[in-house]
Amino acid sequence: MTIKVYDLCGADDRRFSPFCWRVRMALAHKGLEAEFVPMQFTEKDKIAFANSKTVPVLADGETAMNQSWDIADYLEQSYPDTPSLFGGDAGRAVTGFINAWTNSTLHPALIRCVIADVFDRIDDADKAYFREDREKRFGKTIEELREEQNDALGKLDGALTPLRTILTSEEWIAGDAPAFADYLIFSAFQWCRIMSPAEIVKPDDPIHEWRERMLDLFDGLGRGFKAAT
Repeated sequence: MTIKVYDLCGADDRRFSPFCWRVRMALAHKGLEAEFVPMQFTEKDKIAFANSKTVPVLADGETAMNQSWDIADYLEQSYPDTPSLFGGDAGRAVTGFINAWTNSTLHPALIRCVIADVFDRIDDADKAYFREDREKRFGKTIEELREEQNDALGKLDGALTPLRTILTSEEWIAGDAPAFADYLIFSAFQWCRIMSPAEIVKPDDPIHEWRERMLDLFDGLGRGFKAAT
């Protein structure tokens, strides 16, 4: 039975969820085929079968689950004869730290740089929901957040220092080859690339060079999704 992944979709079929991209890259890493089922913010009924209100949701036979970390764990355990996402217990522990840093530090820094651009590129049917939810979360209107995007970009550099430091000396975050640690962070940048024309990192930045290598993986999987202009 084909693996299915329920995947957040914006206008013009933009597949932008960083959490869904984590799963997309993990499946490609393991060489597993999957059907990606598009859904919008306001189509939560599509994933009610998994008792979830958020994507990604993975359905594999009788198994249905959400949360990108749990899905990666499931793929690692269920498909042991495919390339490892973690590289053993030690690698899994370090990747857990990367997961926590991405969620607690990187995502909050990036969202303020692109939130208004994301609003512009979601489907019209989702805009009222997105506006209400995000304005409540940030305590500001989308228009106010748009005015603050340049300031947010200026503050982003400091948040990226740990990532830039490791990529100055290492080709991949995971070490000799890319793994789930790389996919966690790449997915955040892919979210920005697909939904915002903002220059998140400059071309001479080691992070930019790493992102270009990531876009080339798996026969250019990441490049197959157009960048925002």
